[in-house]
Parts: sequence; C-alpha cells; structure tokens
Amino acid sequence: MNQPFVDTSPRVSDEIRKTTCYMCACRCGINVHMKDGKVAYIEGNRDHPVNRGVLCAKGSAGIMQVNAPSRLQAPLRRVGPRGSGEFEEISWDEALDIAAGWMEPLRRKDPSKLAFFTGRDQSQSFTGFWAQNFGTVNYAAHGGFCSVNMATAGIYTMGGAFWEFGQPDWDYTKLFMLFGVAEDHDSNPIKMGLGKIKARGARVIGVNPIRTGYNAIADDWIGITPGTDGLFVLSLIHCLISAGRVDLDYLARYSNAPVLLEDGTGMFLRDEAGKPLVRDRKTGKITAFDTPGILPDLAARHEGHRTVFQHMADMYLDPAYAPEAVAETCGIPAERIRAVAEELARVAFDEAFEIEKEWTDFRGETHQRMIGRPVSFHAMRGISAHSNGFQTCRAIHVLQILLGTVEVPGGFRFKPPYPKPSEAHPRPHFNSRPDSPLDGPHLGFVHGPEQLALTPEGTPARIDKAFTWENPMSAHGLMHMVIANAHAGDPYRIDTLFLYMANMAWNSSMNTAETIRMLTDKDENGEYVIPRIIYSDAYSSEMVAYADLILPDTTYLERHDCISLLDRPICEADAVADAIRWPVIEPDREVRGFQTVLIQLANRMKLPGFTNEDGSPKYQDYADYIVNHERKPGIGPLVGFRGNGDKVGRGPVNPDQLDRYIENGGFFVSHVPDGAQYYKPWNMAYQNWAVDMGILDAPQPYLFQLYVEPMRRFQRAAEGHGELQPPEHLRDRLRRTMSPLPDWYPSFGDENVDPAEYPVHALTQRPMAMYHSWGSQNAWLRQIHGMNPLYVPQKLWETHGFQEGDWARLTSAHGTIVVPVALHCGLNENTVWTWNAIGKRKGAWALSPDAPEARQGFLLNHLISELQPSRGDGLRWSNSDPITGQAAWFDLRVRIEKVDPRDEAEPALAPLVSPVGTGPQNIAWKVGK
Repeated sequence: MNQPFVDTSPRVSDEIRKTTCYMCACRCGINVHMKDGKVAYIEGNRDHPVNRGVLCAKGSAGIMQVNAPSRLQAPLRRVGPRGSGEFEEISWDEALDIAAGWMEPLRRKDPSKLAFFTGRDQSQSFTGFWAQNFGTVNYAAHGGFCSVNMATAGIYTMGGAFWEFGQPDWDYTKLFMLFGVAEDHDSNPIKMGLGKIKARGARVIGVNPIRTGYNAIADDWIGITPGTDGLFVLSLIHCLISAGRVDLDYLARYSNAPVLLEDGTGMFLRDEAGKPLVRDRKTGKITAFDTPGILPDLAARHEGHRTVFQHMADMYLDPAYAPEAVAETCGIPAERIRAVAEELARVAFDEAFEIEKEWTDFRGETHQRMIGRPVSFHAMRGISAHSNGFQTCRAIHVLQILLGTVEVPGGFRFKPPYPKPSEAHPRPHFNSRPDSPLDGPHLGFVHGPEQLALTPEGTPARIDKAFTWENPMSAHGLMHMVIANAHAGDPYRIDTLFLYMANMAWNSSMNTAETIRMLTDKDENGEYVIPRIIYSDAYSSEMVAYADLILPDTTYLERHDCISLLDRPICEADAVADAIRWPVIEPDREVRGFQTVLIQLANRMKLPGFTNEDGSPKYQDYADYIVNHERKPGIGPLVGFRGNGDKVGRGPVNPDQLDRYIENGGFFVSHVPDGAQYYKPWNMAYQNWAVDMGILDAPQPYLFQLYVEPMRRFQRAAEGHGELQPPEHLRDRLRRTMSPLPDWYPSFGDENVDPAEYPVHALTQRPMAMYHSWGSQNAWLRQIHGMNPLYVPQKLWETHGFQEGDWARLTSAHGTIVVPVALHCGLNENTVWTWNAIGKRKGAWALSPDAPEARQGFLLNHLISELQPSRGDGLRWSNSDPITGQAAWFDLRVRIEKVDPRDEAEPALAPLVSPVGTGPQNIAWKVGK
C-alpha cells in the first residue's frame, strides 16, 4: 500500500549538443547532454559515420577533462628559474605582446630561428600554414616520433596506409591480420569491425610480442620477437612466390611488377614522356604502362632488361628467406610460418568471390565484375617504431598487393582523400628568407637527392635534420631530435622554441632526464642555451615548468576545431566525411583556443596569408578561418554545405557553414558513387568523382610501387652516381637500407649493444583507456590505469625467481630504472613491457605527491637515448629509422635483475611546483536539480 515511488525516466538533460570527441584520434561523434548550461554526461552519436553511437571509456570520461583540477587558468610568465614552477599570471594582451615581441624580430632577420613544433593536435594543415607564412623552415607535428614509417611506406608503395588512410572491408573480409597495433588508435571502429567479422566466423591473426586487447581475442596469436616482423613477412612472401600463390593478373594490371628495369642502373625504362615501359602480352610491343588496351607482361625481357617481378622473384626466392632460415630470429617455428602463408593463400584465392558490378579502368577496359579476395591487414606503431620500420611497413603492403587484396571487395580499402600517389603530394620546402613566407609547405615526399633540405654548403636546412642524407624520406620531420639538436647547436642555434601539446619534458622525449637538463642548461654567459620557450597546453603537464611563457589552451568542449580533408580526415571507404568541434560550453577561465591564439599572433605580426592588402586581418579567430579560408579557389577546410549550402567539395564560401554543421550533428558525409567504391587508383568513375570533390585537380591513376624508384636514386648516389653525393660516413648505410624492394636488416638497437649483456627486449604499449597521456588527470580513467607494473614473461619470471609484489632493476646501455613487476603469460619469452605514459612526475597534472602514478608509475623513456651509442667516430647518430627519421622507441634492449622492494619507482625526480597546485582528494559536483 505504501510502495515508494521510483522515477524510472528522470530528466537527464535540458539539451543535447552534438560535437566531436577529442579523447583520442578516432574523432567519434558525441552527444553532450546539458543541464543548466553544464555538461551532465556524454554518449555516442548514433548518426555519426565513425562510431555509429559506440563510445569507449575515454569518450565517456570527457566530462572529467572539462572538470579537471589540472586545467591551466590564465596566461603565465616565468619569474623564477626554468623548472622552478615560479610564474605570474598576466593578461592575454600582455602574453600576446610578449610572444609577438620575441618572434617578430626573428621573422624580420632569420625566420629559421623560430622552431615551431606541435604535438598530437589535429589541425596540422592550419599550424603548417601559419608556420609557412611566418617563414620558418622549422615546423612539424608529432608524426616523426609516432608512426611516420607506416604513413610514408604506405604512400610510397600504394598511395595510402592504414588507419586514417584506409580500413579493412569489414563486410566481406574472412581473414584479418594485425601487426603491432596500438590499442588506442582507431579503437572504436576496430572494435566494431572485429565484432562484425567474428560474428560471422572470420579468423583473426595477431602478430605482436604482447597479447592484450585485439590480440587477446585473435584466433591465432604469434608472439614474434620485436623488430623481426619484416623478416617474418618476407618469409611469407617467399612461401607464396615459391608456391605460385600470388595474383598475377592483379600484379600485371595494377602494380609496377611488369615495368622493365634498366640492367645495370636499376632504374625504370621510360619513354620520351617519362612514362615507365612494359611489354604488351597481346602485341609483344614495348609501350607506356598506361597505353589503352594493353595487358602488361610480368615475364618480359627486352635487350637484357627484366621486369620488377623477375627481380622480386630472384630476391625473395633466396633460401635466406625460407621459414627454416628465419625461424630462430623471428621466434616463430618454420611450420607455423608456412601455415600462415598457406592460410593467407587459401582464403585469398580459394574463397575468392565476385560482385556483379561494371567498372572501367584507366586503360579504357570495362570490367563486368569485381573480384573479391577476403583477406585484410591492419598495422600500426608497434612495427613502425623500429629503426627498420619503414622497410617492414613496406613489406606488409607488398604482401597485400601480391595477394591482390588492396582496393578489392574483402580486402584493404582506401578512405578518401586517399589513394594518392606519392607524386601527388608536395615536395618539402626549405628556402627561408627574411620577412618572407616560406615558398611552400614544409613537409612532403622527396623523389631524389636534388629535393633534400640542404643548404648550398650541404648542411641541414632544418633544425631536426629532416630530409637530409641521414634520413632522406622524413615526411613528418623529427620532433624527437629538436631539443637535442637545438641544445647542441647542430646544425645551428635557434632563438625561440614554440611548442603546442608536446610534453617534451616527460613522456614525449627519449632520454627524459637529459632533455630536462637541456631545457635548463645555460651557456658561459649565464644565458639559457635555448633562449626562449613558449608552450601551449590545456593542463599543467610536466612541460609547463620549463617554459618561459604559457599560452593556456581550452578543453575540447570549449573551442572550435576542424577535422578536415586537408588534414587528418574521418572518411570511410564508401564516403567522404569531415567534422567540427564547437564551444558547447564557455570557458570559466582566462583561456583561449590555441588556433585562435595563432591567428591573433598572426594579426599582430601581419603575417602574409593572414593579412589583407590594406593591412587588416583576414580572420578574427579560428571559426572565421574555418569558414573563409580557401587553400585553392573553392577548396576550404570543410567540404560540406559550401556555396548556398548545396555545394559539396568545391564551392564558394558559405558564411553559415558552421551553423549547418552544428544542425547536422557536427559532421558532413557524402557517399562515393555506385560503381566507384573499389579499385579506386584505377577506377575512372572514382577518379572523376575525386576531381569533382576537389580531392584531385585531374584524374591521376597510377601503379602500386612494389619497387620504389626514388629509393634506388638514393642508393645509386651512395654508389657514387650523380652530382649530389652523400657524406662518406653514410654511404654504406644508404646502400644497405635504401633497397627499392622491401628488405630486412636487424634493428640498430640489436646491432649497437651486446645481446649477451642486454638480452631482453623492452616495449611500451598504449592502453585502450588512455590516449598517449591525455587522460593523465582524468578521475575516471585513472581508476583503470593508476599505475603500471613491468610485465614479465613466464620464462624470465621463473629464471629470476620473481614473486608477486617484487621489484626489478632494468638496465639499458643508456640508463637504469627500478620498478614493480607482474607476471604476464601472453608475452614473447624474451620481452618485457609496460603501459606507456602512466607514470607521472610529482607535482604535475595537479596530482597529489603520493598519487600511484607518481610513486609506482614509471617511464621506459629514461632508458632510451635520442642518440645511438657512441661509435667512437665523433658523429651524433640519431636513434631513428635511417630512411624516415622515425623514432626507434622499440629498439630498446635491457637486462633485468631482482631487487629489494621500494617505496617508489626510480629514478624519482624532484617534485615540480605546479601553477595550479594540487587538486582536491575527491571531485564532486551536481549538475542541475
């Protein structure tokens, strides 16, 4: 009779505001539920093309980011020594005056004295445009220490790569193979895709030294020895070619396998127009690869010249690539390697299928059907972050192409604006002149020694030494080398280091303690070696303490952002898509979105590109830029709702464009036309649609590059050919590493130390619940990952007599750490690992001094140097891939020994003094009534 009333449908929000998540780089659509103007909770947007309503722990925890005690409150000027944490709050006008006052004289005299590097932001087309108009050659984002090997190898080989460039065909694939995947990248789409394929019985093969996350649900886990993935893949290729289980028709039509190589030089035979030559099987004539109606011949010979495919067969049929020859190095039994090769071939060829869909290729041939080969791959940072990572990534792409599984039903599919051949991308520009913009974008793809970023004297033009003989194809720069090179004055000194969202004083640097010393080091005159440091971040990270000027950023729910096709798109294989963020709440602090701050600085300095002819500003803030900026006539940051709202891709500026995006849920989608979804590099329906969309200026069909001729140009230079010659000490390395066909060489980490002294591989892996260190202060996510033990495999656990609660000393050729250990049975037997970026320095992120992250959390970064061990030749050899400059984080080798338990991990650096202090023990608030 007196049963209590329970409100089963309480009012959860007054309003829902739809925007884009920023808790990782997936950029999912979110519904932000509001009560009384405040965020009540966050859920996924079911209409969004990326996540279709799915939201992970990170995305849901976004509410804690906008309530974090570690948020910076106002602009700050350093008043004590660097590292002291002594700052004073200043106004925005004063902060902008200081920043412009430091940078304007550099622009007038020598713009390269400004080094502007951004971390894991998602507006690189904009920040690059700003740096280009400032005139400095020294700009890049974080790709050089993340996954540049993956992106660059993919573009040079096939015009795109994994993740943002493409995706598996989740609807048709029957065998999915992962290599070294970081679980925080693309996590919602991959989880959704894995669920879809496993529900219909598809198999998953995981190749990774560590079995967690995706690999934990793989049907077959291959716990490979770190750094040997490339050798494993080349052994699979050996097996497939030996058995004749490759797609010869696909290779002949769509790759450069039938292109003739000049005997002696290894360069393509070309016609007078410069087009590579093949022999037509129908007529027997030598002709350009794109001649209408031809069928290229893989077995062609012409005056002693042979095809790429014949050179591949010679190389990969060598017994050195047989499973029996590579098994011990890879840590995989030969019979297992053969079984994987047989399974790949069985599914690709024996389970092939056809879709009745007419399409016309670039040679004018009309096909009545599309052949499906239901094998797809995905790979990420785990294989990329080795000094042999570029060639490993190339090998994986070549394996896909040999199976005929790229851009076909059931295989790997490109996302617009990809595919694009490497020739469609810009060349790097580096001619910095006083009071002038740079003559083009900083980053790009080089095709020969003549495009290297070298001064007339032959020295590096860039502070990070990108695009030099040391790492010729460094398409994303080398952010991990900026501080070390600037400190050493090699190749020159800089005046101002301007960083955004780059925690270089902690988890974003190798050699952490030494990096901190470099940031605080003074010269003989008592002046800082790096004279000025400007830093922008939303939170009180470790890097804040080492800056001279802090420009506080907003959180992602308080600003405008643009997820653009000019930058890092969110497209799907069947659709072009982009999105925005917009201020669903207003900041309660004196903070400004970093992109708007850059525009305000540009207006103060009257940068070209940001200034009208009469001297007035072109843009007032970032929202203004998003709408009104045009990279080319009719081409702007957003493709949707252009003109009067009815134009897509190309079209005039629409002043109401942002409002239209907000009305549409914060995103825009336009689907690829029927018949153009597959065979994109060669399908003229897709090529013409890409022109209409503004993705291409003209149709640009191309061949997949199994053999990358630009690499041969560098190799030939090292052999003594050509006017531009590498330094003598780099000749052998270039000859060895720049093989135009994918090759494998041991990682430098294995060669530069004694394996007997350092027998164990050590890796970090980013957890699904944390993207880099973005969740460091998040009260919800900290409950999932508040500390990080060193995970030890069964064999090493028993050998060293470890028990639960024990600690270990880990020693590399560079340093030592002491850390807690835990048993992990899903590990390569000679590999230890830990979660990345969980460990924090005391005083940072508003965490209490006894926070578990500061006491039992740690970084492997202390063990990794940005330089390779000294060779006694007086040279500074970067700890990077020699082709791209990718930071070789995962080359680390160590020895492990049991030690007495500690109260906290070592090294324990002195606590920082944070400008925001320490947060409360508990965070609690009530939204609404």
